[in-house]
Amino acid sequence: MKNVNVILSRTVLIGLITLSVACVDKKKEDNTDADHLHDQEMHDERMDHDHDGEMIDDDEMMDEANHTMTEESDMMVKESKTASSLIDNYLAIKNALTNDDKDAAAKAGERLVQSANAFEMSQVETSQQQEMKEILKVMKEHGEHISKSDMAHQREHFAQINLHMKDMLAVTGSDRVLYQQYCPMYADNTGGAWLSESKDIKNPLFGSKMMKCGSVKQTIALK
Repeated sequence: MKNVNVILSRTVLIGLITLSVACVDKKKEDNTDADHLHDQEMHDERMDHDHDGEMIDDDEMMDEANHTMTEESDMMVKESKTASSLIDNYLAIKNALTNDDKDAAAKAGERLVQSANAFEMSQVETSQQQEMKEILKVMKEHGEHISKSDMAHQREHFAQINLHMKDMLAVTGSDRVLYQQYCPMYADNTGGAWLSESKDIKNPLFGSKMMKCGSVKQTIALK
């Protein structure tokens, strides 16, 4: 009788061990299936962000990034030569930075300061003279930094002139059509804008490193 009980006990124990092993194997199988499903979902999600299941190359990424800033309606300004010298020297800085020419940018920065100092305030309506003084003060400050800084700092200061240039043009008018262009990848993807005399994209904020980053976002046209 004792032997029978021992046999039964061993049988039950073996059965429990077998059941336990089966449960562990089942759990591993379920986890493996779940991991596979998760990997597949992640793959599908990545593929959804590609174009027709193909990897996006650098040009496509840049093209998409260039459309992240909404285009603005044309800015209309009066036709005037009042600020011609300031515009000339701003564009000279832009072109020098486009060509990665630090020395040319520095010289253009000096000329921008000279143009700001020589500006005849009497050419501006009395109600706008205070605003113009503030604009010129800021432009001189950036021009001075550009005239004596390394290229990275030249580009930082140039990027900050853009809005002041537009404010100035609203007051003084312009002797030419200009185009506001924008590159979203500048300054750790915070973006940067500049004015150009041409629709063609030649990026002064990156120069030869990323010459084509950018798109036209606004036209500054003459009335």
